[in-house]
Amino acid sequence: MNRPAMARPIFLAALTALAATLSACGSSTPTETPPLEGAAIGGDFTLVDKDGKTVHFNDFAGKYRIVYFGYSFCPDVCPLDLQHVMQGYHLFAKDHADLAKKVQPIFVTIDPARDTPQVVGQFAANFGTELLGLTGSEAQVAQAAKAFAVYYQKRPGTAPDAYLMDHSRGVYLMAPDGKPIALLPGEKDGKAVAADLVKWVR
Repeated sequence: MNRPAMARPIFLAALTALAATLSACGSSTPTETPPLEGAAIGGDFTLVDKDGKTVHFNDFAGKYRIVYFGYSFCPDVCPLDLQHVMQGYHLFAKDHADLAKKVQPIFVTIDPARDTPQVVGQFAANFGTELLGLTGSEAQVAQAAKAFAVYYQKRPGTAPDAYLMDHSRGVYLMAPDGKPIALLPGEKDGKAVAADLVKWVR
């Protein structure tokens, strides 16, 4: 039996409407497994801020945390990475002010001998008031670095205070529960960092 003349247009219109509905449903950001989910990265630490006040990683429970390990005397990589990270954070904050309040950027030195509380505080302030600079004793820094799977080693220099530090390079984004989410692209630029913050911070 032939279909009535009006049936085909109605049928096609219904299919079009259904396709549009499905398309709209699929246009939202898909649920994606965090790249670092399940990784043994992170954990509480005890360090001090620019004022010598004790700071624990768990003090920021309930917030996303951006964690970067480096040192203030670093001639190239650390300042560049932190510049990108904080540019990205500020771009993110410009468009998502409420969400940005849920994010705490943290810089941890791996050179506590030279990075005193005052030095680390001044260094962090160069990139934004939101960046918290932390230091501590050799043992405290070693414990924090171990928790975050960070490698670092002092390279012999020409004088006691003239040396470089070899260290791994990674910008960790940690969830409000303290678990790792992803490595932010600090080696790229601020826009790339902001895009990842948009992706993961809710």
